[in-house]
Amino acid sequence: MVIDLRSDTVTQPTEAMVESMREASLGDDSRDGDVTVRKLETMGAARMGKEAAVFMPSGTMTNLVAILAHTQRGGEVLLETGAHILNSELGGITAVAGVFYKGIPGHRGAMDLERLADTIRAPTRQNFGTALVCMETSHNRAGGAVLPLEHMKAVYGLARRHGVPVHTDGARIFNAATMLRIEPSAITEHTDSVCFCVSKGLSAPIGSLLCGSADYIERARAFRRMVGGNMRQAGPLAAAGIVALETMVKRLEQDHATAKRLAEKLHRIDAGLVKPADVETNLVKVELPKNGRIAAEWSAALKALGILVSPSERYALRFVTHRHIGDAEIDAAAAAFTKVRLALT
Repeated sequence: MVIDLRSDTVTQPTEAMVESMREASLGDDSRDGDVTVRKLETMGAARMGKEAAVFMPSGTMTNLVAILAHTQRGGEVLLETGAHILNSELGGITAVAGVFYKGIPGHRGAMDLERLADTIRAPTRQNFGTALVCMETSHNRAGGAVLPLEHMKAVYGLARRHGVPVHTDGARIFNAATMLRIEPSAITEHTDSVCFCVSKGLSAPIGSLLCGSADYIERARAFRRMVGGNMRQAGPLAAAGIVALETMVKRLEQDHATAKRLAEKLHRIDAGLVKPADVETNLVKVELPKNGRIAAEWSAALKALGILVSPSERYALRFVTHRHIGDAEIDAAAAAFTKVRLALT
């Protein structure tokens, strides 16, 4: 048996999702619109406390379109140095959106507020100025850390004082809201736009939504077309997303519990691997010995034992729990890790 802990994107759709896809409308979303897509967009906007939303194939595309719609190819974008947009989206921010960027150092995904205040600037004859500030919660490279609401409020307030919009990469915002025990709309009070995925822990097969004001989303639709994100008979995909929002959010706390279980087991193996207190959602970042084998070698050795896990840095592994992972799978992963540790160290 293979236990896949590489990402929550490996989740399979539920039977209810498959059935909804069979019965979905087949309108042309890029031409006349589709009733099922519109329903999903309305639901997504409402959950985020925003006026409107637009459905797209991926989170990377929603972030790219979000930046295009805010900046319209000009200015600087400020992000925390570990942001997914900077590290995992292949430079689209510059190559496609045509904007400069500056990474702001941070702790567990939260930008240093003093550095942010020193970096944000108005346009002059010599520069375009700050066009956009981006946040991310939960934060991928920070091991699924959730941004404190006070931090988000401070970032949003600073940006607003300078007349700069804020976008939040909320690919796993439902995990963040689950951890904080609040509705996602309480998080998105502190951002002008937000995107989230239905294809990760929520288990839909594909899709993300970008949410914001009605005028902003109308601009975003044009940029969605520009980057090839318009879809034709998208009703079946949207139908699965609707079921995801209706049925899969409350169970995310189970993924958090299995992630915590894994962290505690690995901590008992070696306290330097992970701090269980740092595991807030469904991601577990494991720090490997810096004087030993690199993460790719650990990943290959674990794969040989039936455990799939991704290197996240040269000396770090990222384990991601999801609805196909229970206590038995966590126990098997921890046992395999023990065997690999004995073999590689």
